[in-house]
Amino acid sequence: MRILLVEDEKRMAQALCEILRLEKYEVDHYADGLEGLAAMESNIYDIAVLDVMLPGMNGYEIAKKARSKGIAIPILMLTAKAELDDKVAGLDSGADDYLTKPFMTKELLARLRALGRRTFCTAFRNLSFGDITLDTGTFTLTCITNGQSIRLSEKEYRILEYLVANGGKILQREQLAVKIWGFESDAEYNNVEVYVSFTRRKLAFVGANTEIKAVRGVGYELRCSSV
Repeated sequence: MRILLVEDEKRMAQALCEILRLEKYEVDHYADGLEGLAAMESNIYDIAVLDVMLPGMNGYEIAKKARSKGIAIPILMLTAKAELDDKVAGLDSGADDYLTKPFMTKELLARLRALGRRTFCTAFRNLSFGDITLDTGTFTLTCITNGQSIRLSEKEYRILEYLVANGGKILQREQLAVKIWGFESDAEYNNVEVYVSFTRRKLAFVGANTEIKAVRGVGYELRCSSV
């Protein structure tokens, strides 16, 4: 699970990153609100943890802006203020939960597990686009029209899942690379092209009219041609 942490207090951020990585979460940290919002807009995160008081843009503003753009990932707000009005403001801005500083590590991890379960339950279903469905539990690709199916590799599945989840929007190669391999990976962008090629073969194997189309100089989009 990939977590976005936006926290400008250096020692707090370092401690949180260490705790979360020990718990096997993948964490990307930003100290500026505007950078945090831009990272959230990449749509590669499963949970966002936002401090309220940030330079550039505060946590409330990030949450409001993200929700206005249709970004639906769970948001955990961190606040140094315990007043009811501040908690209400956080929830009204679009946050799903909040923690008041200082907090216990066990409570933070419990809140993240709860938000993670909510994300998992929402995602654990068959995803559909055009004439294909993806079984999120077995990584199986099926063509609806003929019933032909095939098991995808982990990276093939993640590429196709990301394309389907974005409803046919054009995704940049960089977005796919970060989503599949992560910010800190040394994987080259040609890895994306290789695995997209593999995924195309699986679509062709099941006889789907849905295709991964290259958009020159930009990236890829999912299209379903007419029969």
